[in-house]
Amino acid sequence: MNMYPLFHRRVRDNSERPLAHPLRCHSFDGEPPEDAVQMRHSFYEFFAGGGMARAGLGNRWECLFANDFDYKKGETYRRNWGDSELRTLDVGKLRTSDLPGVADLAWASFPCQDLSLAGGGAGLRGERSGTFWPFWRLIKALIAEDRAPRMIVLENVCGTLTSHNGKDFTAICSAVQQAGYLLGALVIDAALFVPQSRPRLFIVCVRSHVELPEECIAEGPQDVWHSRIVDPFLTLPPRIKNEWVWWTIPLPPKRRVGLTDIAEETPEGVAMYSREQMAQLLSKMSDRNRAKLTKAQRLNRPIVGGLYRRTRIDENGGKVQRAEIRFDDLSGCLRTPGGGSSRQTVLIVDGESVQARLISTRETARLMGLPDSYILPDNYNEAYHLTGDGVVVPVVRHIAAHILEPTLAASRARRTTAA
Repeated sequence: MNMYPLFHRRVRDNSERPLAHPLRCHSFDGEPPEDAVQMRHSFYEFFAGGGMARAGLGNRWECLFANDFDYKKGETYRRNWGDSELRTLDVGKLRTSDLPGVADLAWASFPCQDLSLAGGGAGLRGERSGTFWPFWRLIKALIAEDRAPRMIVLENVCGTLTSHNGKDFTAICSAVQQAGYLLGALVIDAALFVPQSRPRLFIVCVRSHVELPEECIAEGPQDVWHSRIVDPFLTLPPRIKNEWVWWTIPLPPKRRVGLTDIAEETPEGVAMYSREQMAQLLSKMSDRNRAKLTKAQRLNRPIVGGLYRRTRIDENGGKVQRAEIRFDDLSGCLRTPGGGSSRQTVLIVDGESVQARLISTRETARLMGLPDSYILPDNYNEAYHLTGDGVVVPVVRHIAAHILEPTLAASRARRTTAA
């Protein structure tokens, strides 16, 4: 018996798959391409933040409705996307009458703080990550009205897989399966697309009657997308395993942009550290991290590194703050203060010269795949919180191009043929 069953019913051959567009596809760059109009799909965007899922879906997609409870994020959303679709309201207060039409997709990047390893461990019982449940009640109400989204994407941190020993992941999968959806999950590291180490879990769900294009599914788990999912999958009840899909997507072209490339020469709103601040920063480095810095200095060329302050246990068992650096041309994962981590520091090394400053808000936006035309909040903390809470734009585009759009196109073709 195959331990990793391929869900092979309702599979459809669909060799003409849409190609991924670069960031020109989204609404910042004027009118959509002609082919995007022809392939137009609709979506609801929940926990919308600054609209990064919308940016990734692009002009192939029409937003019918967006929601976030945060008024400051809502202001940024409206500055970039207009005022038509967004409702700034607690998701638990929404009613189906607030949502127009029938959407092809519901995207939900629900809050991660209670599921994150840096959080308090409350999981789906927490005040923030627990907002999944009122969102899901709304989805079930749409199903009862025969207005179910054909597809749903749930995005969150990888801690979702292990929260409460896997019980939270099982609870989400159970809710999805009982509502009449097939489902599968991928872990995608944004480092494949942008110079930021940011692995995230994407649970992709599709109505059980929809035929699946065969190029979207694998015969079993693939290391690149599923290595962290296999063990949680094995603990799922048989009824969920029977409705599981091992989604597959191609690897993107090799990333050519590094942290050095996205760093601003003259950033606004951040200043270089003073000599005293630099001395204090260097004093917090362990021997291992000082060795990394020395190695970078010996290159005798400009190099940019990322630095976070972390609380570690010293040799006496006490807690001590350490400055930890990386020079692999990748940023560490952007996090918000609410997630328990500090802001990231940029370290600029050129031989004997070592300078440091806070990462700029535009640099954080670039690390999320947002174009420089994206309007950020004027306040540093608000901009950092907005980007650190978001989903990486080209990751969304890749999922849309290689799973969402082929599946919806196949479903649309089947309905047209049946008519």
